[in-house]
Amino acid sequence: HVQLVESGGDSVQAGGSLGLSCAASGYSYSMGWFRQAPENEREGVACIGQGGTTTYADSVKGRFTISGDNAKSILYLEMNTLKPEDTATYYCAANPSRWPCSLWAPFYDYWGQGTQVTVS
Repeated sequence: HVQLVESGGDSVQAGGSLGLSCAASGYSYSMGWFRQAPENEREGVACIGQGGTTTYADSVKGRFTISGDNAKSILYLEMNTLKPEDTATYYCAANPSRWPCSLWAPFYDYWGQGTQVTVS
């Protein structure tokens, strides 16, 4: 069982930057960031898999960067040029298997509790 704890959510102005972190209790080959705004479905933002391969949603390409510190089992999401439509609760997720990472939520076995990002 992998426990995930997100941190770093905050309120920022449009055009600003914010960094999120997710501390994991163990190593997973695939990890991802998702977000969910009120009345919206949870959507994949970015994921990182074995070997550091990354995938991004079109809506965040060029603005967000996902990275991981394997030694510390921490996942990061650097968010730049934030827009009001980025406002959501952000969740990290983990899948211990060796499959390539995915932006499809059901792929993941473990989830954090979420951290709120508000862009105004």
